[in-house]
Amino acid sequence: MPTKSKALALAALSFHKDLTTTRAKVINEHEEIDIQHCDQASNVYSGVLYQALNYSSLSATAQVRADDTILIFSAVFGLLRLSDPIPYYKVKIDPSIWRKPLANALDEFSDELIVDCRSSTYSTVWTPNPRSTVGVRVFKNVDGARKVITHMSKQTRGHVARFLVSESSAPRTPQELLEVLHKQFNCSLVAPAGKKSWFLDVIL
Repeated sequence: MPTKSKALALAALSFHKDLTTTRAKVINEHEEIDIQHCDQASNVYSGVLYQALNYSSLSATAQVRADDTILIFSAVFGLLRLSDPIPYYKVKIDPSIWRKPLANALDEFSDELIVDCRSSTYSTVWTPNPRSTVGVRVFKNVDGARKVITHMSKQTRGHVARFLVSESSAPRTPQELLEVLHKQFNCSLVAPAGKKSWFLDVIL
């Protein structure tokens, strides 16, 4: 929970042009959010994925890469960067109010390589270009069969994000992503089928 006394400034957040109106609406509906005490998002979020990312222990260079390349989907703010100052909150996302503003905010990334580490809940608010998107799936071999493991999936996605921002160069294609992650993970690449994106399957 934030301990700093900095007040929330919506105009100072990333993507403020496209998202401020919706952000203000959500905040007005949740008076329990203490907008007078904000800290950067990297200190506010504390889930399994963020613990595995362990932002504070990254090198200064890796922190800059993380700030520039990691986008956080938020129930209150729609989309954030790790350096954005926000208050603590506990709100469930309403996909219906976020789909249009998020589509506008994220239009500039439509052709860039996207490594999608979102949970199923947040994947409903925006659909990226499947040809340039790689979803990260995590499996464990159990008696010769692959089994999905939810808790370890979040942790492993955090480890994947940490490894990528710690690398000196960023992959530009799904194939380059596989090549980079092969250094650290047992993984394979699954080509798109129909409307589905690429998938990178990490096997624990």
